[in-house]
Amino acid sequence: MIAQNMFLGMIGPWQIVLIVVIVLLLFGGKKIPELMRGLGSGIKEFKDASKEEEKLEGGNETKS
Repeated sequence: MIAQNMFLGMIGPWQIVLIVVIVLLLFGGKKIPELMRGLGSGIKEFKDASKEEEKLEGGNETKS
């Protein structure tokens, strides 16, 4: 019972604030938008590649 309560409430609002402050201190305010842009473009490329794979797999099934 105690272990269950411990795992359910591990990350709260104060922990999130602490993580944000640490990230700001490590990277600075100017580098964070660059990091987010890079992360966003990486996710977009991943989605495009997965869609392309689905198209290739779908085309191969109809030819067989």
